[in-house]
Amino acid sequence: MSLILSRRDLNFVLYEWLKAEELARIPRYADHSRETFDAALDTCEKIATDLFAPHNKKSDANEPHFDGETVTIIPEVKAALRAFCEAGLMAAGQDYEYGGMQLPVTLEKAAFAYFKAANVGTSSYPFLTIGNANLLLTHGTQAQIDTFVRPELEGRFFGTMCLSEPQAGSSLSDITTRADYEGESPLGAQYRLRGNKMWISAGEHELSDNIVHLVLAKIPGPDGKPIPGVKGISLFIVPKYLVNDDGSLGEHNDVVLAGLNHKMGYRGTTNCLLNFGEGMKYRPDGKAGAIGYLVGEPHKGLACMFHMMNEARIGVGLGAVTLGYTGYLHALDYARNRPQGRPVGPGGKDPSSPQVRLVEHADIRRMLLAQKSYVEGGLALNLYCARLVDEEHAASAAGETDKHRELSLLLDILTPIAKSWPSQWCLEANNLAIQVHGGYGYTREYNVEQFYRDNRLNPIHEGTHGIQGLDLLGRKVVMQDGAAFRLLGERVQATCRQALASGDPWLGEQARALGAAVARLSDVTRTLWAAGDPNVTLANASIYLEAFGHAVVAWIWLEQALVAHAALPGAQGEDADFYRGKLAATAYFYRFELPKIHPQLDLLATLDRTTLDMQDAWF
Repeated sequence: MSLILSRRDLNFVLYEWLKAEELARIPRYADHSRETFDAALDTCEKIATDLFAPHNKKSDANEPHFDGETVTIIPEVKAALRAFCEAGLMAAGQDYEYGGMQLPVTLEKAAFAYFKAANVGTSSYPFLTIGNANLLLTHGTQAQIDTFVRPELEGRFFGTMCLSEPQAGSSLSDITTRADYEGESPLGAQYRLRGNKMWISAGEHELSDNIVHLVLAKIPGPDGKPIPGVKGISLFIVPKYLVNDDGSLGEHNDVVLAGLNHKMGYRGTTNCLLNFGEGMKYRPDGKAGAIGYLVGEPHKGLACMFHMMNEARIGVGLGAVTLGYTGYLHALDYARNRPQGRPVGPGGKDPSSPQVRLVEHADIRRMLLAQKSYVEGGLALNLYCARLVDEEHAASAAGETDKHRELSLLLDILTPIAKSWPSQWCLEANNLAIQVHGGYGYTREYNVEQFYRDNRLNPIHEGTHGIQGLDLLGRKVVMQDGAAFRLLGERVQATCRQALASGDPWLGEQARALGAAVARLSDVTRTLWAAGDPNVTLANASIYLEAFGHAVVAWIWLEQALVAHAALPGAQGEDADFYRGKLAATAYFYRFELPKIHPQLDLLATLDRTTLDMQDAWF
């Protein structure tokens, strides 16, 4: 059994539930089939197993270091990334025109999950680059695409996203990096940037020929002063090395590494404080500022960057899932092989009787079931979102405007859940994996303590729970008069009707529980927005996010249960055990997890002001 991911579960989600083979009917994916999909999964599993997983602990113990001139990273990282790029995986989802495979997003995400699970630190470099390239393919000019994206997709250039600043944190309206217009160039409007960016993953290294930074900065207004708020924010390409007209590398741009941040997890990924326009040694033309090229329109930078940020949010959720998933598999393997204690009941206290394996203890099975329900539910949720992206692209290509709009709305409302729910509950899976290991779990001899440290970053990556809660309750559920909320509710109710129509009493019981929970969620949403005071409405948005997320994942589990229930009568051996495991995990989620949302909804319905009324001086 692989301890990275379960291929059987991936096959179930992809082929038995999401019907991924049907994606080949979409013209863009017409060259694909189950065979090509499986080949992609096989390739990623092999490279992840052979080249990414073996140095996961080594890169954690020997994190990148900076001597004032150069960042040093263990050599295994570059070797693994070379194999990734040589396999063509950087362009796996791209058009043939760009050397891509035109792999559906659903399969791309499923295959790439192996790398996140095997070594989240090393995998950050290519996945940031892919997100960077996707943004430029959407918003960049052809010259920008030819100069920067093509080398990225070949693996010669890597990319980053530069948003936060030391004084601003998540409040992007408070960034101060400035961009002054210099003139036109073959790559578009050219600016000089000055400022600082903080928490920049993959911001400096020697793993590629060049680093393409996508930087948010403010263009000053007519009075020469920065425009307040987010309206003045624009987006720029700022390469580490300037690129000559013939594609060769030119001079070092005025981008300087000021220092590395040392995080508790993701220690294999450089995390940087970058200075733009402050490195005197990189000013051969005698002018101040790092050269940057405007992407899209002036003052529309945040809208462009959200293309990468939303992709990254779902990516963070998938990364959280995979870390929880590999932790679960490690805990399961340990519980199956570790003899400890004796059974409860008659004869269990006889010290001469043999010890039993950990997995035979009910409380261990409880912890393993919880992990299974979190990680398999989270994986299914994220791949469902990926399937929505594929359908959205197909609807756009076919000119199906209404369908495209509906799919976009569903993605909008599910994105905060796909990011935050796994970041909370798959982290809890890692916590339980440590508990299953007992005292060994928090020693570095075993892997599960690192998985926890790595995953603890994900509740903060790409917007905290608080930010996602505000986005969900403050914008997503009420946008277009609640259209996204209604569409999601219709899909949930359709699943409930299918379960009730099955005639199976157990499935019907779960459907009624889910239907009641979603109806209560809808009522409480109306109550919150009827309060008349946005401060009261949003005071406990994080609790709303958690309750909403549990309802969504309960729906995802009922979807899986329907498939497993239908397949079980004809299954034998390991397949039968697999389907029974799906049904058991569904039962666990509905008995132990879904009921948690009702006290949360009761609290929200009271429009509680406890947190809102708390004063600084009272702490």
